[in-house]
Amino acid sequence: MRTACPPTRCPTAEARPVQGSGPGALAAILALLAGLALPAGAVAQGGFSPPAGCSGVLTIQSKGCMLTNVWTCEGEAEGLQWVALFDERGPFQVKQVDTEFQWLTTYYTSLPRLERMQIPAPDPASLAELFVSGFDSYDFTVVPDAGPLGPQRYVGFDRLTGETVIDGEPLHTTEYGFERSLSDGTVLSRRAGRQFVSDRHRIFILGQSWHVDSPDEVRDHSPVEFLYPGEAGFMAAVPKYECGAMMSSLDAQPMEAPS
Repeated sequence: MRTACPPTRCPTAEARPVQGSGPGALAAILALLAGLALPAGAVAQGGFSPPAGCSGVLTIQSKGCMLTNVWTCEGEAEGLQWVALFDERGPFQVKQVDTEFQWLTTYYTSLPRLERMQIPAPDPASLAELFVSGFDSYDFTVVPDAGPLGPQRYVGFDRLTGETVIDGEPLHTTEYGFERSLSDGTVLSRRAGRQFVSDRHRIFILGQSWHVDSPDEVRDHSPVEFLYPGEAGFMAAVPKYECGAMMSSLDAQPMEAPS
């Protein structure tokens, strides 16, 4: 277990309000995302517009027909960001994360539901610790508002392995592993992989991942393009790499690296 992060890095639940976590706000966000969802084979003509009072920060076009949009909203605590994942059918998951990339709130558009992280966590994920020591462990639980599974515990680690530059963007490379289980100890999945982390944006970026039981079946969502305000393709709504017949099938799964 790593040492606890300082109070400025790990604020309490009371000091770190989560905007949009009420039923009305949830309905508004799900309606926004569902409105962009596409039937198989359809192509969106417009882009993605963050909710009112919010501003786009970054768009990432990735392999494996994956698109990531990042935005921030006025009136929220410093360091809070929203990270939305899109496949060729449209958006399927959006998370609110803090400066340590903790999963505070997660919305899913497939069988619309909400998950909230239990705070404080026994061992909260910490980008600060990862950047300082090169290693970070975590142990936290998310609680869904619907569905048969109930609370789900994530226990795992991230380790820095090097540095790289993709499309002009400096990134750290990492390896990770985690186990997801129910409160009774039933293991739902064990995953491992390699991914990327941005010191500038304080977010993890998907890379390669696999189930521990089938390491030869590798899913690759490594980034290809990083797009900023004013650039063509910023806040796009459609992935552009390795799409077509391939579907990401991530809509019912959590983000692959819970760090």
